[in-house]
Formats: sequence, structure tokens, C-alpha cells
Amino acid sequence: MSHDAHFTHAHMVRFDRPLPAVPEAVWAVLTDVARLPGWYGKGSLESRVGGTVRLMGDHIRGTVTQWQPPRRLAYSWNVFGASDEASPYPESYLTLELAPQDRGTLLSLTHLPVLEPFVKVNAMGWHTYLDMVDAAVRGLPVEPREAYMKRNAERYGVDLRNLPR
Repeated sequence: MSHDAHFTHAHMVRFDRPLPAVPEAVWAVLTDVARLPGWYGKGSLESRVGGTVRLMGDHIRGTVTQWQPPRRLAYSWNVFGASDEASPYPESYLTLELAPQDRGTLLSLTHLPVLEPFVKVNAMGWHTYLDMVDAAVRGLPVEPREAYMKRNAERYGVDLRNLPR
């Protein structure tokens, strides 16, 4: 055993998605759980640093670490099973950055670290989320999450009947 540092690499998933709405309109969709019930489910996102994040019926829990409207939102991300007192997975972090672009917004989403067995599933999930955000900011009907997931599972080679645990 050495007292020296060990150098490792953490997996992450990152998207840069142009959206046809100003940052304030995108921010409103990202921070109001009622705007995307098909993604957030029963949940809440407190609008302050230190605020509680509870999404998908308490399946996702975290704490807001950055709240800078309408530019940056970040929070910890912990996955819990129905009977879990503590998450069986390591804590990770979601960062959403908004930058004006042309007459719209460039939304950059970063989630890290992502455990290696979950990289494709994570990418499929965040692609699904961004498709839902895109529809919402365009004022289009937002399809059920499962419809987007089916399309994106194919894109990322994910078998929805056999997800890693």
C-alpha cells in the first residue's frame, strides 16, 4: 500500500442541447416540477442552495448545490429503492448550465460520476429528459416518459427489459 495518490477516471454523461427558447423560459421548465410531471413524478425541488431535491416519488433524493437563475442549477443525485434508508449507490452530481445562443438557449447537462454499468442507461435517461424539456419549451404536448425511453433505448443499445441493478 502506498501513501501516494491513485489516479483514476470517473465516467460521466454530458449533453449540449440547443433549445428554441430564452434561458428564462428553459429555467422555468427545469425548476418547476409541475411542468414535467412525466419526468419528475411526485416531487419537489427547493429553489435555493441547500434546498431539498425529492423526485420520482422519493426515488431520487439530493440537495441543491448551485442555484443561479437562469444560468446554472446543480444538485446531488442519489438513487433510492422503496425500502432503502441509505442509497446503495455512490452520490453523483447533476449540473444544468444555460447560455443564450442565437434566439434560444444552449443547455449543457453533466452528470458524474456514473458507474460504468450504468453509462448507457444514464445517457438514455438524460436524452429522454432533454427530449421532454425540448417539447415543453416548444409548447408541444410532452409524451409519456416511456415513449421517449423506448426511442432512446434503441439509440443507446439499452434493453429496457434487462436494466442493470
